[in-house]
Amino acid sequence: MKLLISNDDGISALGIRTLANTLAEAGHDVSVVCPDRERSATGHGLTLHQPIRAEMVESLFHPAINAWACDGTPSDCVKLALWALLDSPPELVLSGINQGANLGTEILYSGTVSAAMEGIIEGIPSIALSLTSHTHKDFEPAAKFAKLLVDQLTAEPLPDLMLLNVNIPPIPWEGIAGATLTRQGVRRYVDVFNKRVDPRGKTYYWLTGEVLEDVQPPAGLNLPSHIPTDVEVMRNNFISITPLQYNLTYANGLHQLSRWEFKFP
Repeated sequence: MKLLISNDDGISALGIRTLANTLAEAGHDVSVVCPDRERSATGHGLTLHQPIRAEMVESLFHPAINAWACDGTPSDCVKLALWALLDSPPELVLSGINQGANLGTEILYSGTVSAAMEGIIEGIPSIALSLTSHTHKDFEPAAKFAKLLVDQLTAEPLPDLMLLNVNIPPIPWEGIAGATLTRQGVRRYVDVFNKRVDPRGKTYYWLTGEVLEDVQPPAGLNLPSHIPTDVEVMRNNFISITPLQYNLTYANGLHQLSRWEFKFP
């Protein structure tokens, strides 16, 4: 399968090297276009007011992989790959393997998910992959599951255009309880800013906070209640697979507000 791989942790991140090399060694046609440095939590930002540069990278990946480092955002990288760098479109876009979770509402800020989302905006099915730890460095189990998932999609393509947001627990392969479909949960943060003073006496703020995971999703979303949330299954060492789309229209809202009447003079 022809694959495009990106990330938001940068070209030197262990996660993307492990993912790309594993899939190349499995015989897939792999291209990598990703940021030249850390670009986490950039969301779906695009570069509009300055040029975007991309340079080929050698000796960092498997010899069969063509790789570029781009000075733009994760979304820039995928858009540039699809419209300028690749000679033909990929069959699948993958983003990751991210260092850290992308669960619940975190996906709204995630550069990893946004890179994959750029794929489905361009009509290409996509996968975002995250290892749910900021310190664990063994990406092999996550890459092994990525290979299984790509094999599954090769044999049985997705029925509709969608993004699969995949989170893998940071444990050995033997400890993973399985993989399950999930719905998006909620992860909120409290005490978000830490107020500090620099050596010159100027106040600054450092974005931090404590995560809250037992927050119930808003009512009325019309999601199947018997499907567990991504946040829940992580606690039991399951791999979470959440299908996402980019259309954020609130269907219940359309129904509830359809009774509105606006009278103009």
